[in-house]
Amino acid sequence: MIVVYTPEGGTPEHYDASSLRVSEAAIVQRTVDMKWQEIKEGLESDDLDAMRGIVWVIKKRSQPSLRFNEFDPGVDDMVSRMDRREVEAYVDNAFAATHDDSELTPETVADILRERLPSVAADPEHARALIDARANGPKATADKATAVPLPEETPGEATSPSPTSNEPEASTSDCSPTSSTSPQLPSTS
Repeated sequence: MIVVYTPEGGTPEHYDASSLRVSEAAIVQRTVDMKWQEIKEGLESDDLDAMRGIVWVIKKRSQPSLRFNEFDPGVDDMVSRMDRREVEAYVDNAFAATHDDSELTPETVADILRERLPSVAADPEHARALIDARANGPKATADKATAVPLPEETPGEATSPSPTSNEPEASTSDCSPTSSTSPQLPSTS
């Protein structure tokens, strides 16, 4: 989750809750008297204490002397938004539901998502593009796959998806011989 804090008369500042270290999360837990899971759930519902704790502890990285009682934003100065990873998971889950429900079509899911998801996403354009890509379904995926030229295969010869080879190659470096090609050094004993 991303907490967007917009100070009065200022520009929006984004604070990524997933960037917290365990020590920082523990400080937030003690400060707002909530367990980490409650804080995460609180971010989903714009809980003021959860959002304030996240923003405050991240601000402390650059302002170590900042005390919690010194950071007292207005109730409308903070809002939680979904990060890109969360948006992708949400969209994937929504479209997966069409496989289990014969009455729910991908077009219906796309329409619902287009109406609601961009407003709760930290990056609304990413959300819209992702919805559009998923709404186009396998055809869009197939089009992308054919856009990348594949190497031509010689009959009887298998191509590898990896640039590595099963066969060892001769060393091209005189400076770093391998243990199997290095001469034994005389013993010093």
